[in-house]
Amino acid sequence: MYKVLMVDDDPLILEDNRTYFTAKGYEIICADTAEAAEEIILSNALDCVVLDVDLPGMSGFSLCEKIRSKTGLPIVFLSGFTEEENRVRGLLLGGDDYVCKPYSLKELELRVQARIRSGRAAEPPKTLVYGSLSICPASCSVDYENRTAAFSSYEFDVLYFLARHPGEIFTPEQIYDSVWKAPINKGQKSLQVIMGRIRKKLYELCPECDYIQTKRYKGYLFVPDGKPAL
Repeated sequence: MYKVLMVDDDPLILEDNRTYFTAKGYEIICADTAEAAEEIILSNALDCVVLDVDLPGMSGFSLCEKIRSKTGLPIVFLSGFTEEENRVRGLLLGGDDYVCKPYSLKELELRVQARIRSGRAAEPPKTLVYGSLSICPASCSVDYENRTAAFSSYEFDVLYFLARHPGEIFTPEQIYDSVWKAPINKGQKSLQVIMGRIRKKLYELCPECDYIQTKRYKGYLFVPDGKPAL
């Protein structure tokens, strides 16, 4: 049985979600503020959090940013904010998916399932090592010599996928299809923003290297020796 925390200040939404997921065999815990949710997250063994963005007091975005350094727990944002800017912000802060209201309970369940299963792979993903660079899935971080950089779940998923296929060029569409199995709102701009954040963090970690490179009109690739493109 999966244990899922539902966070929303609308009691009707909480009750609808609780009723549906309970009938499907989930154990559901509910909270109506980010502060209450934070306490539950840090004191319970959970499988996923369904987190509303527009909460009284601390927002869902702020909660995600606050707890992401402490846990890799899957977070699915649930929000009435449908603008791409908000979706991108949620993903960059460490969210694993973003569902817009109004929504289908079945689709929400499928997205929750996908994030839980991706975190419960039968064989834990292995650390990838390329010279002084270590890409560590257990902590969603990258080490270079004696320095470390933390990545959000979305950022790390993209980096890890590319690093598992060194030297291969992938289009944005191929990255979406390969990295995120659940249906999500695709957007060229979204991936460009995520890729920019990955490259910025890698540059700050090891400015002499260029591990993620862009091939114009083709896509992105991971270069294992980090040598800048000529």
